[in-house]
Amino acid sequence: QVQLAESGGGLVQPGDSARLTCAASTRTFTDYNMAWFRQAPGMEREFLAAISWSGGSTGYAHSVKNRFTISRDSTKNTVILQMSNLTPEDTAIYYCAAAKKGFLKNNMSEYNYWGQGTQVTVSS
Repeated sequence: QVQLAESGGGLVQPGDSARLTCAASTRTFTDYNMAWFRQAPGMEREFLAAISWSGGSTGYAHSVKNRFTISRDSTKNTVILQMSNLTPEDTAIYYCAAAKKGFLKNNMSEYNYWGQGTQVTVSS
């Protein structure tokens, strides 16, 4: 079992950066690949980025590549999503997810554990 809790959301201005943190409650954090998704109002949940259990591999959605960076700290059981040059189109609820290690996946159905999400609103 893995419990996930996101933090770091809030109101940011266009062009600003933001950092989201996902804290995982599990004794076997390195058994899991981790990912970030987001869901805007009226839209489907969208894959953003994933990182392998070791941190050695990452994958990104084309829409956020070069603006978002995923990383993990297995000493703290955390996953970070660093976001830059935010626009109003990035406004959404951001979710952290975990999947048993294997190939990196971008399909939400492959992820077994989810956090409650954290709201990010980009507005002037």
